[in-house]
Amino acid sequence: MIRAADRDGYVIGVDGGTTKTVALVAARSGEVIGAARGPGSNIYAPPDAETALDAAEWTVRRAVESAGVDAKEVGVAAYSMSGADWPEDFEYLSREFTTRGLGREIIIVNDAVGGLRAGAPDGVGAAVVCGTGGATAACAPNGKLWHSSFWQGVGGSIHLASRALKAVYRADLRIGPPTTLTARALALFDQPTIEDMLHLLTGRVHDPHPAVSRLGGILLDEAEGGDPVSIGLVRAHGEALGDYAAAAVLKVGLESCTYPLVLTGGVLRHPSPLLADALIERVQQDSPGAQPVRSRFEPAVGALLIALDRVGVPLDAEVLEAVASTAPDVALYDTR
Repeated sequence: MIRAADRDGYVIGVDGGTTKTVALVAARSGEVIGAARGPGSNIYAPPDAETALDAAEWTVRRAVESAGVDAKEVGVAAYSMSGADWPEDFEYLSREFTTRGLGREIIIVNDAVGGLRAGAPDGVGAAVVCGTGGATAACAPNGKLWHSSFWQGVGGSIHLASRALKAVYRADLRIGPPTTLTARALALFDQPTIEDMLHLLTGRVHDPHPAVSRLGGILLDEAEGGDPVSIGLVRAHGEALGDYAAAAVLKVGLESCTYPLVLTGGVLRHPSPLLADALIERVQQDSPGAQPVRSRFEPAVGALLIALDRVGVPLDAEVLEAVASTAPDVALYDTR
């Protein structure tokens, strides 16, 4: 039951990614009363920024509609956005969402910050988000915050897929070792030879193949199954993600502290521990106090906690339990 005092104080939390956008509506009690999922809303992603904004607006309005409240009743809306990278991006997104009436007060953060809050509700620590793309953030107790944005040269499932394809091509040319990835890739793309697959993916007249991103999961499968090539690629990827996490920690001055190292995103939900283990090992080389945490919540919930925090709701055990017990099932966030 929603308390009368909550009627003029709903909040919104949005996770705007490259692949999908998720919006949640909650009362000040922490009870999630509305949710929606829509297309990706990264303003840097094709086809253009306007389409990304439209996707975010569509998703937020569906979430508010599902909550059965008037958009004018929403006070704070926190947007954790892939593509919120530079100061002008924050200004642009804030202006556009304000103009579109998507919250009386708009908070814009990089998507890695939503991931951090999802696993560390007080916002202190470091987070690695590894989904379709990759992002990293760290925040110190004094509020000093850094996110990797365009500094980061390694991403999520798309980057893993690229590593897998290169290994398969090199194996076929016999300049790289054989790998079980070859058979999996041929089956995935339903091609008789690697040359046919290469043509399918790179020919002058072709569309981006929707199955490419699935190679990231296949790479993790084969690594867990013992394929030496796959193990090497996964470890290299984990170490590279760890490099950026270690850099983020150093940027904000957490390297000598004990802090949560939040691991979140679809790729890091894979059953194989190899990627996460390599990442953690790399961070702890420079920062032994890093304490790995599998996020209790999805990044959209992290954005929701930012909004609740802004309106003065204490993020205590009662509120967090209210969020946890009413938040949507994980299926809403699945990108497979």
